[in-house]
Amino acid sequence: MARTQAIEVVPYNPEWAHEFTRIKEYLLPYVDDLILAVEHVGSTSVPGLDAKPIIDLDLVMASYDVLPEIIERLAKIGYVHEGNQGIEGREAFKRIQEDEFMKYHLFVCPQDGKGFVEHLALRDYLCSHEADRQAYAELKNRLAGQHRNDRDAYGAGKTAFIQAILEKARAGADTSWYRRKQ
Repeated sequence: MARTQAIEVVPYNPEWAHEFTRIKEYLLPYVDDLILAVEHVGSTSVPGLDAKPIIDLDLVMASYDVLPEIIERLAKIGYVHEGNQGIEGREAFKRIQEDEFMKYHLFVCPQDGKGFVEHLALRDYLCSHEADRQAYAELKNRLAGQHRNDRDAYGAGKTAFIQAILEKARAGADTSWYRRKQ
């Protein structure tokens, strides 16, 4: 069943980096001793890329051994663990209380998990490849127009492009860190 919230893709906003930092600083006191890093991922993390105005952030853990404690601590501040939602190496969390931040998606990922590695590969590749970044922006805008009220169709329409970018990232000499993570 298609989700019906309207899809909005807007031009890049430099404030997104500031908003990521605010959310990160809010979360760190609760989980800092359990994680290795907090990464801004997704389209809002790529300067110059049109995006849905929703921050995606990954809390990076060394292994799944600490996930139960992360789930417990995040629950105390109003987050519900939603599982991996069908994406290996990425645990989703939903905020069930209002807060002062713009809309965001919170994920907890193991440092060597496929979800996290691909988040970084896509972000870093698009940051350094303007033509592909522009092509992705054009695709997202076209899909948002075609599937304004169907997030599933919008997401499915991006899949082939994202997979092609990940293949380029795997093959690129400037992404040796990505090959090490495989």
